[in-house]
Amino acid sequence: MRRLLLRLVFVLALPVVLVTVWWVASAGSEDVYWPPLRTIVETFPDVWTGERWRGDVLPSVLRLAAGYALAGVVGVALGTLIGSYRRVRAVCEPVLEFLRAVPPPVLVPVIMLFAGIGDTMKIVVIAAGCVWPVLLNTVEGVRAVDPVTAETARSYGITGWARLRHVVLRSASPQIFAGLRQALSIGIILMVISEMFAASNGLGFTIVQFQRSFAIPDMWSGILLLGLLGFVLSFLFQLVERRALGWYHGLRAAARRSR
Repeated sequence: MRRLLLRLVFVLALPVVLVTVWWVASAGSEDVYWPPLRTIVETFPDVWTGERWRGDVLPSVLRLAAGYALAGVVGVALGTLIGSYRRVRAVCEPVLEFLRAVPPPVLVPVIMLFAGIGDTMKIVVIAAGCVWPVLLNTVEGVRAVDPVTAETARSYGITGWARLRHVVLRSASPQIFAGLRQALSIGIILMVISEMFAASNGLGFTIVQFQRSFAIPDMWSGILLLGLLGFVLSFLFQLVERRALGWYHGLRAAARRSR
């Protein structure tokens, strides 16, 4: 119990300090663009009503989930293929380096030409940005599979899907999850950017509308909501990661105890 309380203190200490500093520093502010934090907090429940949650927040989260899931599936599949075969990697590497260097927001106008201005465009934009950390981390994870483990599996006749699932993907899973973690933050950014282009709802669209109508406290409340959304998604990701990589964290803990 004491360890849990200590960990909670470490987690909450910095956010509490930052919020306190912001609250005190902005308390007497009369700047239109820098309203007091108290005003922003008081505005929050009036702005983000049930109707706005259904009309703006939920569509944004669903687009993010769809694009993120698409990027995860494509990234792991292509990364496993490229990482498993040296010749495929040699052929694909120059193209991957070129495509990776293109910022996804630049592709928004191009994607709009092919996918229109609906949800498909936003999902494709999110997926186009999120796929790279997943793909590249998967490639490196597959390449780093322990040769002894691979040879042992071959000796026991573990081939095909069983080898892919229990040897290759399991060994590469720590790096795959590292790529998925990076992709999550990228996905939130691209979710907002994609909704700033030719959208009629969503968090990005709503925040821009607040800014254009000079509803500055409302705009700041949207920014706070984005931060809270990122925190919640990161927390949920950690829960999934701990469960999926329980064996890996157990091995690391055992290694630390044996030193």
